[in-house]
Amino acid sequence: MITLDDVQAAARRLDGVAHRTPVITGRSLDEATGAGRVLLKAENFQRVGAFKFRGAYNAISSLSDADRRRGVATVSSGNHAQAVSLAARLHEIPAVILMPEDAPAGKLAATQGYGAEIIRFDRYAVQRDELLDELVAERGLTPIHPYDNEHVMAGQGTTALELIEDAGSLDVLLVCLGGGGLLSGCATATAALSPDTRIIGVEPEAGDDFVRSLAAGERIEIPVPRTIADGQQTPMPGELTFPVIQKLVHEVVTVSDAEIVTAMRLLFERTKIVAEPSGACAFAALLAGKVDAKGLRVGVTISGGNVTAARFAELVG
Repeated sequence: MITLDDVQAAARRLDGVAHRTPVITGRSLDEATGAGRVLLKAENFQRVGAFKFRGAYNAISSLSDADRRRGVATVSSGNHAQAVSLAARLHEIPAVILMPEDAPAGKLAATQGYGAEIIRFDRYAVQRDELLDELVAERGLTPIHPYDNEHVMAGQGTTALELIEDAGSLDVLLVCLGGGGLLSGCATATAALSPDTRIIGVEPEAGDDFVRSLAAGERIEIPVPRTIADGQQTPMPGELTFPVIQKLVHEVVTVSDAEIVTAMRLLFERTKIVAEPSGACAFAALLAGKVDAKGLRVGVTISGGNVTAARFAELVG
């Protein structure tokens, strides 16, 4: 279990490197959702366009010199791939990234632009963590798992740390949920700093592995979900993230792809925020009434904005 001390240590490593992203409010958001005040933590303005830079940089910064010299490897559909690639470049070490064949073209191009070596795979035919293990063993690389890594989890937790420092205590915090790195880190920080806050994870309807796992009391694996939220196409909760979420998170809810698109459209029209589908997932739950927020102060993570103009227009036009 990570602690607030771990998150605060990550914040010190990220100081001056990661962006302190803005907290965005607006009367139109409050009116559309019925909340007393909606506070959007806009991680679409983070380096690489997503919160993932926080965890990747913290993890690579925490490695020994020997482990860094070996080079790093990860598996990701895009945002963590970009984050590891950039963090590796900043540390002047090589990075090898396993990316699905159907990864968004914009995320693939950005990852390549940061200098990583890319290896493609079929996410629906193979186990991605097994591929990562094989790559690490074959090349002697140091793995930076997208969420099952304590330094990654702590780095992601700085998202909530900043939100609470800048906006004050919250009644509710909504966090998008894939493998659980962001939610476990944010829950750790929030439980310590704002203990009365109700913490809620949000995942796509097609990828409800956390809902099923929490109901069963153990990690449940599902087929790789088919959803527009490519950053949340995880088949099973993380081994390290699941117990944190079991202990600290009050509820996990789901949203449909259509509800995500509606949220993307409103964010664009009312706040001029461009959110990718995964990035709008938490706000979608609030907008669709999946959470009782009447009159409450609600923090919401907008986790990323990495979507091409063509794909954004296709979805919301």
